[in-house]
Amino acid sequence: MKSIIRKIFHLRSDVGINFYIIDLIFRKILRQNSAVKWAVHHTSVVIHPEKIKRGIHVFPGDSPCNYIQARNGIEIGDYTNIGPNVGLISANHDLFDNSQHAVAKPIVIGKNCWIGMGAVILPEVELGDYTIVGANAVVTKSFKEGHCVIAGNPAQVIRYLDSSEKNASINAAKG
Repeated sequence: MKSIIRKIFHLRSDVGINFYIIDLIFRKILRQNSAVKWAVHHTSVVIHPEKIKRGIHVFPGDSPCNYIQARNGIEIGDYTNIGPNVGLISANHDLFDNSQHAVAKPIVIGKNCWIGMGAVILPEVELGDYTIVGANAVVTKSFKEGHCVIAGNPAQVIRYLDSSEKNASINAAKG
């Protein structure tokens, strides 16, 4: 019976029903993150959710305390996981007029990526497939080649992933 209900309402199997009840209260009754079309943790903030393109099994803001600002757009590939306290910031304020935002290219995050706790990804950053962003990293530039682990402030490659690690992560994500 549970599996039928999950399929009808497109509920994820990796979170409990309490998550959806709290989401219902905060998004539908209290109107917090009300424009978001997927379940969001009640401590997260999603600005301009209509400008977020998300892949299969991607739910930006489902972890606690995420700040996702998609003013210039954000694209997130399939099976990408975003940890708690992550900031995705697609637009900076104008240098001379703080009431305005600078136009920029969207943030692009590839497939099968993992954004660790407390990481911040800034405007125009592109991350290739299989990029792991370490905890508290500040990503200021693109890593389009992917298949790597990046960490630090500013983020830099600390190691590259080999094919056996990629295959293991594909099977884990789909399993």
